[in-house]
Amino acid sequence: MALDLGMPILVVDDYQTMVRIIRNLLKQLGFEEVDDASDGTAALARLKNRKYGLVISDWNMEPMTGYELLRHVRADEALRTTPFIMVTAESKTENVIAAKKAGVNNYIVKPFNAATLKSKIEAVCGA
Repeated sequence: MALDLGMPILVVDDYQTMVRIIRNLLKQLGFEEVDDASDGTAALARLKNRKYGLVISDWNMEPMTGYELLRHVRADEALRTTPFIMVTAESKTENVIAAKKAGVNNYIVKPFNAATLKSKIEAVCGA
């Protein structure tokens, strides 16, 4: 199964430069439908208004972290199955374990490139 390049992707990061970097990497990979939100609260509002094929979220954000966003998504019957990739600058084992327990599909440690992003998306969205 090839990647669905038409699927909408939600990028969640409070750092606009990182949003631009991820958006550019996704465009390089051929994804056209990329929305963004600056924190977990804004992301949840977007998720309730549109069906996304993938969420790529930063871990460290205020006021709602990516981890809290993940827990909300997994607790919501309508959003529960949305593929979710967590992005973080820290590769702390306890964070990885907590995210896995909360139902994250994959994990990317910054910095990363298009090839890394593509392989993570393929692993999650079934290429």
